[in-house]
Amino acid sequence: DRLERREPAPRVPALKLPDLTPVVTYTLLGVTVLVFLLQVGTQNLLGLDIPAMLGVKANEMILRGQVWRLITPMFLHGSILHLGFNMYALYVIGAGLERFYGHSRFLILYVLAGFCGNVMSFLLTPAPSLGSSTAIFGLLGAQGVFLYQNRRIFGRMAQRSLINLLVIAGINLAIGMSPGIDNWGHIGGLIAGTLFAWSAGPVLNVEGIYPDLRLVDARSSGDTLRAALGVAALFAALAVVGIFLKM
Repeated sequence: DRLERREPAPRVPALKLPDLTPVVTYTLLGVTVLVFLLQVGTQNLLGLDIPAMLGVKANEMILRGQVWRLITPMFLHGSILHLGFNMYALYVIGAGLERFYGHSRFLILYVLAGFCGNVMSFLLTPAPSLGSSTAIFGLLGAQGVFLYQNRRIFGRMAQRSLINLLVIAGINLAIGMSPGIDNWGHIGGLIAGTLFAWSAGPVLNVEGIYPDLRLVDARSSGDTLRAALGVAALFAALAVVGIFLKM
């Protein structure tokens, strides 16, 4: 009798993705929820929303020197529905993005986008505003850049995801045209997140010996620092010009 010799099945390439717990995303979620509980607590006990009084984006108070109001609004919300929508978006987008960005770079992206969105709102919107959607739109912009710059790694999945992302951003910007919504803040955050991600977001290369491959980020910490300082300086300069023009 003849025995058949079977060749071993070829090994499937095992591309190792970053294994990172999104602790910054979870921390931002926790801090923002805690601040909202403080808002509700002071409102019920004292009849005043103390955190919002101290931190909402109010142009007249910024002109008096309270420049922290260009950052603090991203941790404040006007209702449980407002909070829930933004925190859901942060969880869905942020958890995946942080895996590739890393903790520090992701935190810089989030705070930078929130700041720049509030600067744009200060320049172009007289009404007070609050909410983390300035930072969320920055994450949308960064996610779009990430998918585009790494399209050769993710293939058709990147194309489909990018189209879906553009549709989501377009719909939200269209909704933002409604009265009472600070769309200029959204646009500012989107621009800042896109600019930062273009120069400092992860650009992935495949390294290793087949079939054990891994993704390696070609960006350096120097790229992150230069991009963050550049975008922050640009919007800070716009804020200074706006303050002088409004005074």
